[in-house]
Amino acid sequence: MNLVSKLEETAAVKPDKTACIFGGESITYEELRESIFRFANGLQDLGMEKGDHLALLLGNTPDFVISFFGALKAGIVVVPINPTYTPTEIGYMLTNSDVKAIVGIDQLLPVYERMHEALPKVEHVILSQTSTEEPEAEDPQVKTKMTTFTKMMNPINRSRSYPKLSHDDTAVILYTSGTTGKPKGAMLTHQNLYSNANDVAGYLGMDERDKIVAALPMFHVFCLTVCMNAPLMSGACVLIEPQFSPAAIFKLVKDREATIFAGVPTMYNYLYQYEKGSPHDFASIRLCISGGASMPVALLNAFEEKFSVAILEGYGLSEASPVTCFNPFDRGRKPGSIGTNILHVENKVVDPLGRELPDHQVGELIVKGPNVMKGYYKMPIETKHALKDGWLYTGDLARRDEDGYFYIVDRKKDMIIVGGYNVYPREVEEVLYSHEDVKEAVVIGVPDAKSGEAVNCYIVPKRLSLTEEEIMQHCEKHLAKYKRPAAIIFLEEIPKNATGKILRRALRDTLPK
Repeated sequence: MNLVSKLEETAAVKPDKTACIFGGESITYEELRESIFRFANGLQDLGMEKGDHLALLLGNTPDFVISFFGALKAGIVVVPINPTYTPTEIGYMLTNSDVKAIVGIDQLLPVYERMHEALPKVEHVILSQTSTEEPEAEDPQVKTKMTTFTKMMNPINRSRSYPKLSHDDTAVILYTSGTTGKPKGAMLTHQNLYSNANDVAGYLGMDERDKIVAALPMFHVFCLTVCMNAPLMSGACVLIEPQFSPAAIFKLVKDREATIFAGVPTMYNYLYQYEKGSPHDFASIRLCISGGASMPVALLNAFEEKFSVAILEGYGLSEASPVTCFNPFDRGRKPGSIGTNILHVENKVVDPLGRELPDHQVGELIVKGPNVMKGYYKMPIETKHALKDGWLYTGDLARRDEDGYFYIVDRKKDMIIVGGYNVYPREVEEVLYSHEDVKEAVVIGVPDAKSGEAVNCYIVPKRLSLTEEEIMQHCEKHLAKYKRPAAIIFLEEIPKNATGKILRRALRDTLPK
């Protein structure tokens, strides 16, 4: 079984069940299945073959869903890319992944025209139209490669044959966020994606009655698995939201009676802070899911109290398709924890030699299961460092309690060493978030001549008159001296990437050299 065959199975049993809603447009499972076949046929007509690579530079639209599944149907490897990346970032990923064709929004046509000579392997550009005007290329060479998404959707040829898909065939190459060095392309197989989507759906109790909000970017693995693949494997409905905003989410949830919302902590913070956000508008939500980063316990408790809904924190990474842990339904959740092993996946905390550590000791989190990638594309050395004896080394520091719940302490690379003592940024951030006048906070380590490193705190205040002295006094009550801030910087906004993850690197880049 794979993602495409499971979706086809659902379409055969419940053809009239709504699969996706986008704005005022509803798409049934049978309509979605037919569109997937048409797009797969269109790719074959362009000369695309099994194993070729297709980049998706799309926002959250039905075109993303159709092209994703259509490519998989044709045996083509999908490379999702953030369309808001810079031309340099996009160019690197297109080149590194050996892309043969691109499906992208029409606004990117001028960008592609400027860089097409540096992308000789790209033979086809399929444009997803965002306006009624037909996109027009100025460069004659680009014109010969160009078509539109609409023109790809030819009537189905029932006699068409499709390649046989093996569970170990690469289905997707997902580029990591590249917080250090160049982004790496994690190769995820058909088995990786199907097993994780199926296990997540089962773990969260998704079924055909559910309506899941897909407001996270679909090109990101969190949305790809939890908000798109898992619902479609369950016969549920995906509510496609093109862009996150608190007003849009509250309206969508109320109008469509959504049952599941998934987001990163930043999104929950925005929803909580939104003055017009009414608990009544969120009444249909039975479950909230948080991932992508650790959620401050103070925010989790405040959100749940205001909206009377449980937030289940989980953990994942691109290399694991992505989910490895979730707080369980049956045994209860523990705020601040990423939960326990999901079905078929094993997590372990180890020392630098790979030996499992006792409960409550901090070490590196490693993961094993059918969801773990086959390796990084064209990066054998990096693959060897990440995959050892079937285990994926995540680079995250964690601990496990006596009940089998895991807690992320911090990124291995983000740990701050002050005078020989380990300081975990998350611990300091939890203290900062417990102050009633702190809206957002992030902590990084900076070089220090005396102690090696020092703690810098960046804060977005709720009250503009909030002072450094007030924060220092608050920290003195809750933190040992070596963990306290050496400097506090107030900001209007903390830099984040497209998924809402805080960019610590951007803060480090502002430091004097």
